[in-house]
Amino acid sequence: MATSTLLAPSTTRSRSKTLLWISLGLIVLFVFITSEVLLVTDYPMYHAYRLQVIADRGLLIPHTLAGIFALLIGPINFSSRIRQRHLQLHRVLGRIYVASVFIGAFTGIALAAGRPGLPGTSMQAAAWIVCTTAAIVTARNRQISQHRQWMVRSYAVTFTFVSSRVLNLWPRYWSHLGDTFAAVGVIAFTLASLLIVDLGLNWRELTTRRA
Repeated sequence: MATSTLLAPSTTRSRSKTLLWISLGLIVLFVFITSEVLLVTDYPMYHAYRLQVIADRGLLIPHTLAGIFALLIGPINFSSRIRQRHLQLHRVLGRIYVASVFIGAFTGIALAAGRPGLPGTSMQAAAWIVCTTAAIVTARNRQISQHRQWMVRSYAVTFTFVSSRVLNLWPRYWSHLGDTFAAVGVIAFTLASLLIVDLGLNWRELTTRRA
């Protein structure tokens, strides 16, 4: 009885993490189908955006690759099993993640320069860089718990590149006010992601009353 009681919290956490990654994976799949696939097939609502993407391909290709690397590395490096058994791999992937963040952030700002979406992209990039830099500093100072928390925040910003595209099928998002909605949407998704993560990280403190 005692053993099962001790294992219960760990099992619950494991199931919660699995459910979380499955949910995030489904969101990625939804966005890939409704945004990227339709973009390639020249979906009428995306036609103007498609032409812009083609024109911006010089910056967009490294920006996209950096975002994909960061998106894929996150789940691997959050795995406790991989981190414990393959620490060197964890560190190498961590460095690739950091490089991807900085490349993605600066190419994102360059892509948005001179466009209405610049404020939203700049805010998103700044949050991405700050959270990732804090993760680097805490790792070097061997503050592992704080390092993990900052990496969770960093990855939350990484995922806004996916979550903010959930609105792509909303016609008004692509109307003449589309650029304004896009900028506000990016800021809102970034702030909401960081807030949700901090609530999750501090949930025990928020829900436990000190004796």
